Amino acid sequence: MKSVLFGFRSNLLRWRAIGDQQNQQQHRRTLAAILHQPQPQPQQQQQPRRTLWKNAALLVSPQEKTQPQSGEMPRLRFMQYQRPHDAVKRLGVVSDDGSKMVELSINTCADDDMVKFIRQRYCMNTLLDNLQYLKVRDVYKDLRLLPPIGDPCKIVGVQNNYADNCDEQHIPIPREPSFFVKFSTSITGPLDNIQAHRQAKHIDYGCQLVVVIERTCRKVPRSAAMKHIFGYTLAQDITARDWSALLGGKSLDTFCPLGPAIVHKSHVPDVNNLWIKTIVNGEQRQTGNTRNMIFKIDYLVHRLSQFITLYPGDMILTGTPAGAGAYRRPTSFLQPGDRIDSEIQILGKMSNRVVNAVA
Repeated sequence: MKSVLFGFRSNLLRWRAIGDQQNQQQHRRTLAAILHQPQPQPQQQQQPRRTLWKNAALLVSPQEKTQPQSGEMPRLRFMQYQRPHDAVKRLGVVSDDGSKMVELSINTCADDDMVKFIRQRYCMNTLLDNLQYLKVRDVYKDLRLLPPIGDPCKIVGVQNNYADNCDEQHIPIPREPSFFVKFSTSITGPLDNIQAHRQAKHIDYGCQLVVVIERTCRKVPRSAAMKHIFGYTLAQDITARDWSALLGGKSLDTFCPLGPAIVHKSHVPDVNNLWIKTIVNGEQRQTGNTRNMIFKIDYLVHRLSQFITLYPGDMILTGTPAGAGAYRRPTSFLQPGDRIDSEIQILGKMSNRVVNAVA
């Protein structure tokens, strides 16, 4: 009787483990795709004892320090995340290929919150040099990516800032930028769901490059504007077209997917020459380049600072290229079940699914 009960308990535990693995399989695949995590290499066959002895001798003898290959060492790509089975928010940097990371929250005096970290005014050159001496580990398989900034003071966007976007609307090129705001409660993560609120019938998309402000500034001259930028990330400017922007059409909960990381400006050689893509259900809807911006980033920072004070962590959405659902023929708005893949060169990519609102 004991043997029968023991066998039943063993099978039950095995079935539960298989079920848990199946529930997490989809999340792991998506996370690996965003961080470009390579597949593990097959294990090599055991080497002969003579070869092992030679390798051990090489480790003991003094050797010149070899430079790591490109993408192996983490760089100034800042991400906020939670460890598996841990609710604490942490701050870290990740390599270009998404395989290696350094936890700044543990190994340095960096604050866990990205906005507070920006306010700490770390010397980025020193931090980059020190990364080689910090503990580098593989990215957690069950890592939960959070928005790289969760509670900024301001989120400001600019409308009609791409020439092709103006052309598809049949409107003239604007002479002055027109701004809108989004609330911080609209921010959601790079892998999180977008809620299709019942009050919104025409939900649209628009991939945008996001500027993250580094220091408090007011009335900044255009020639000095780029010095006040910390880095860049990407966002989907989800919009309820049947709502007024001033009444929350751009600020409904989950209407600002953000991430996956903030790339420091020193890692972006030419921010005015990055391609942008939006893919909905496997169909490419948007394709553009930041060189087609009407009002460049330095002018946007200069212009905004003339009438509002910009603080560390404030974000500026710089516009979206042609291809939004409202201007397609026929129109193509988002529906529950749709999947949106957003990508900007160098900055990374996101994958969000539209779902019915919980309430």
